Amino acid sequence: MHRLHRLFAPFLILVVLLATPARAEDPWYMVDTLNPGLGTVPADVDRRTPRAAISTFLVAAEEGDWARAAHVLDLSDLPEAEQRAQSEILARQLHSVLDRKAVFDWSAINDRPDALQTVGGQSQAQAGEPRRSLLIRELALDPVPATIRLERVKAGEDAAPVWVFSRETTADLPALYAAYGPSPLEARLPDDLRDDAFWGLMWWELIGLPLLLGAAILLGRIVHAGLTLAARYADGDLGQRVFKAISTPLIIASVTTLVWWVTDTVFVFSGAIDIWLAPLIAAGFVTATLLLIVNVIEAILEHLIAPGDDIDLTSAHRDKAREMATKLNAAKRILVIVVTLVGVGIVLSTADAFRSLGLSLLASAGALTLILGFAARNVLGNIMASLQIAMNQSARVGDRIVFKGELCHVERIHMTFVQLKDWDGTRVVVPVEEFVSETFSNWTLGEPDMLRILKLKLAHTADVQAVREAFLDVLQAVKDDTDLTDDLGEIDEAGVNVAGQDVFGMDVWFSVPCTDPNTSWEVACTVRERLLAAITEMQRNGDEQLFPEAQAAEAA
Repeated sequence: MHRLHRLFAPFLILVVLLATPARAEDPWYMVDTLNPGLGTVPADVDRRTPRAAISTFLVAAEEGDWARAAHVLDLSDLPEAEQRAQSEILARQLHSVLDRKAVFDWSAINDRPDALQTVGGQSQAQAGEPRRSLLIRELALDPVPATIRLERVKAGEDAAPVWVFSRETTADLPALYAAYGPSPLEARLPDDLRDDAFWGLMWWELIGLPLLLGAAILLGRIVHAGLTLAARYADGDLGQRVFKAISTPLIIASVTTLVWWVTDTVFVFSGAIDIWLAPLIAAGFVTATLLLIVNVIEAILEHLIAPGDDIDLTSAHRDKAREMATKLNAAKRILVIVVTLVGVGIVLSTADAFRSLGLSLLASAGALTLILGFAARNVLGNIMASLQIAMNQSARVGDRIVFKGELCHVERIHMTFVQLKDWDGTRVVVPVEEFVSETFSNWTLGEPDMLRILKLKLAHTADVQAVREAFLDVLQAVKDDTDLTDDLGEIDEAGVNVAGQDVFGMDVWFSVPCTDPNTSWEVACTVRERLLAAITEMQRNGDEQLFPEAQAAEAA
């Protein structure tokens, strides 16, 4: 019994510990003193709630009362003797950083002393719990990002807890001010130009923004003129196509780079402008990348399909070019999808108003993604079908196919449709999903040699051997004196067979050997034309009937 007690005692202790509720953390940080070097806190400094603390700091900063604004900072890392001297400098730096890089969403800043989050369910871990730390903004800073954060601290057992900017934020203020504060050029401007004008902007911003837009337009024109001049001296058709393809992306990239450099180095605009400039800069770089991918690959495809030597991609000896063109099409679609998804997430995440939306698109497939996916299911289905064609190579760019009874070749495989060129030069546009769901004959796929069958109806009394000899003579004549000599195969492979008969006559099949599926239709048409003329001549010179005689109604 004693042994059983010793065996189960640790187990019972563990059960008791697990069943005992953990002591909740105090909803504040305990400190010995808070800013003793600043003296007594003025009566008009309200730090009871996060919203009141920020409001107190901003109002004091606008009035130039930096001594009052400093009471909203946690200066615990500074020696008491230096707190008063350094506090106003740090308050000025914080206000400059907030003014330029933080746009406050007051509805998201709690006005409760405990900062209790009342909105949210089980999916939000901190819903229904008091807070003691609130993140206002995270800013890039070497070597690690810095945060602007409010914390609730309590100085002594008898003091009431208050909200102040955290000691970590205060410690990072000099580095943040150096990175996001006024540039050296701005600091040299007259005080009148740095005064507030309207809409939360300074006078220099109202003057500098139009000048920046004018400089961007001028740079775009210079880049366009330079690329146009360079394209004139480019060697070969491909070089000119590539210069034309990169023109628009380079113009967008150069203009975006100018705006980014000016707003990051020369002039740091305030938050009212920065909230729009940041996503526009990101959108500029994403758009330039997307256009560069699409245009360059399109230029290469154009060169493969319609090169300067006028050789058609449908030719038999350009099989490798067809395969490369199809793979380039697939690579283009994949890159377009990836760049678009990543780019949209980056653009949205750079804007404070859409920060959480942008990050959610990048991090997870949320409800919005599912809704958009359902709404765009047809488009997505076509895109996936086009990738399927590119991967399995069932139809390549340049292949000669028979689709729904029409002889044509594949001219383009786009994101959502396949562009076919009919034998008479007309274009047929088919949705990709419809194209892959239909059965079609691909003459180019497999071995290049093929037999084209000409089917003629001859009379029962026709001399098949004589017709066979006439057919071979026609093939020899075609091989000797037409432009299709290289496209006609060996005459020994030709054949004439009686494949069937009915009351009207015999079904005679003539096998025409062809070396290139892409030109076999033209070869067959030429042979058929000459064969009909030869049989007609035989019937005219002989006594026997070669073609059956039938009334139109009977033939129908």
